[in-house]
Amino acid sequence: MNKHRLQPRKRFSQNFLVDRNVIDKIIQAIQPRIDNHIVEIGPGRGAITGGLLASAGRLDLIEIDRDLVKLLQGKFGTAVNIHSTDVLKFDIESLWQNKPFRIVGNLPYNISTPLLFKLMRRTELIEDMHFMLQREVVERLVSVPSTPEYGRLGIMAQYHCRIEKCFDVPPGAFSPAPKVQSAVVRLVPHEDLPFPVADETILRSIVTTAFSQRRKTLRNALKSMLDEKTMEAAGVDSRLRPENISLEQFAGLANIMVQTSGEHP
Repeated sequence: MNKHRLQPRKRFSQNFLVDRNVIDKIIQAIQPRIDNHIVEIGPGRGAITGGLLASAGRLDLIEIDRDLVKLLQGKFGTAVNIHSTDVLKFDIESLWQNKPFRIVGNLPYNISTPLLFKLMRRTELIEDMHFMLQREVVERLVSVPSTPEYGRLGIMAQYHCRIEKCFDVPPGAFSPAPKVQSAVVRLVPHEDLPFPVADETILRSIVTTAFSQRRKTLRNALKSMLDEKTMEAAGVDSRLRPENISLEQFAGLANIMVQTSGEHP
């Protein structure tokens, strides 16, 4: 770090992974293969990059910090393809090479949720995703109905992916140590959606509206979109709160809204 005059930058929410055991566990969880095209988001100083490069066929790195880009170029040379840009503004489709790629990242906590929502819209391009995230975010991703963590992020992520928490990572595995616990999570896009909807935009709108007033009953939270009769026709008790409604039920509400409104995708 001192050699390259690099210090973690707060504006990029940088916490560099330094624990060798954790790095090895992440590589083992990913199990990179020679036929893989892997995209690593936020490689930092390349802690995970070296392990990925040892096995993957093609490796693209997306890094916003230009000083780190120089470090990575010096460390890995032409063995990797580096994109010096903000991943939230980057067109992930530009990396497409006629086969799904795998995405890996120790994600800055301040961009994790918007990035996950962005990637959910392009799951047809993705084989799987392995991310280091704030443990609270991972708990929301794997949450089930009637729990405090259950909400919009978990519902929309589970609509698109099978999700598995891999393991926890303590603050001491990073430099500097964050003030929160972290965890590694695996997301695998469904080959066939378990609860397909006719219009995903409507599903997102229903879920967003419902959880913007999560303490209200569904009949009150969604009164601007659906009446009680329509909810009952979808098999949903309008007296329940959003946190008590399953993904399957939200999908049912979205589909019946399409049917009753005459809208089509």
